[in-house]
Amino acid sequence: MPPTPCALCATERALIIRPKNHQKLCKRCFLAIFEAEIHNTIVNNDLFHRGERVAIGASGGKDSTVLASVLKTLNERHEYGLDLILLSIDEGIKGYRDDSLETVKRNAVQYELPLKIVGYDKLYGWTMDQVVEQIGKKGNCTYCGVFRRQALDRGAAQLGIKHVVTGHNADDVAETVMMNLLRGDLPRLARATSIVTSSAASDMKRSKPLKYAYEKEIVLYAHHKNLDYFTTECIYSPEAFRGSARTLIKNLERVRPSAILDVVRSGEDMAKLVPGAVTEQAKQNVAADVLVVEGEEDGGGGCGSADGRSSGGEMAAMDKHLADNEQARDRETEVISPAAPKFPNIRQLGKGRQAKKLPKQQMGQCQRCGYLSSQSICQACSLLDGLNKNRPKMEVTVGVDEEENGPTLTRRMESLKFLSEI
Repeated sequence: MPPTPCALCATERALIIRPKNHQKLCKRCFLAIFEAEIHNTIVNNDLFHRGERVAIGASGGKDSTVLASVLKTLNERHEYGLDLILLSIDEGIKGYRDDSLETVKRNAVQYELPLKIVGYDKLYGWTMDQVVEQIGKKGNCTYCGVFRRQALDRGAAQLGIKHVVTGHNADDVAETVMMNLLRGDLPRLARATSIVTSSAASDMKRSKPLKYAYEKEIVLYAHHKNLDYFTTECIYSPEAFRGSARTLIKNLERVRPSAILDVVRSGEDMAKLVPGAVTEQAKQNVAADVLVVEGEEDGGGGCGSADGRSSGGEMAAMDKHLADNEQARDRETEVISPAAPKFPNIRQLGKGRQAKKLPKQQMGQCQRCGYLSSQSICQACSLLDGLNKNRPKMEVTVGVDEEENGPTLTRRMESLKFLSEI
């Protein structure tokens, strides 16, 4: 059996099946179309302007590594005129973040980009290891997520940068949409689904150039480009609620590959219905960013087949079902029930009642740290208050002496000094 040719160039052998649409491509065409789609996303959404300094949120993982590589490539190829800088956050997780930071340092050398590292310990006085020791593994991702978002903005401010790009991909956005739906948190959908987030209360801008890129395709791109990235998962993440949403999204993707983008676009449409939700996506009404190439069908298709499109037998089955209903109608027997009591019209009952309005978020600044917040005290400061209240207020001094005739060391507590309440 001859090898399958590439669906684009028709000359090279197809080595890759795109998870997004099951298109069979050679290595060169896959890399080209992946970069072209990211370029289209950047141009269609007007993410950058010439001469802008941009901080790339770098964790050492596949997403941020691919983001840094693609942005550097596109910046040189299309002459964006950007000044790119790697910005990494040290959460203080031994055995995980210290290793991934070594990958980030290698990437900085490989891409010839400057690197800035900001740590939780200096910003908040806590590391994530200390936080988990204090509160346990349940809910620790909430602390880390809040701290990391603020740390990225603070690190960018230290560099004098007003634009931060992150490696959030289509899978991440779809998971966030599902999480907010399961929580019933529609107001947050506006920020979660927007490719650009900003506010009048802050001059910091965030964007997600990989918003429409599938996670599997990001892995394929990193593999075929031989990129150096860190693969170990965070040791505290298995307890996160996001894991449940991720499992649901992956199960949907197996049945319908386009389900990830379908969820993302559904989240965008729902976000437009939230009062006061102002997003760059809604302002610009950007078209789909996925390239439609020769030989690839346009449109979403129906459910049921491996590629998310109709298999062709659904209409015939529906016609047969309608014909059976017509034949069964002649055999029907009409049964007249006694008159039912009259109930008030629901519409009449609803008159005079005002429709329930969704809360409108007013963004301002935290009174303590000045960070962007819809409350007088931002979430990070509130979380820090809870941690600091439970922090032990005592100092233990331990003396270690070696016995003359003993093989072991005896540890004796010489004194306990209780610090006064702060």
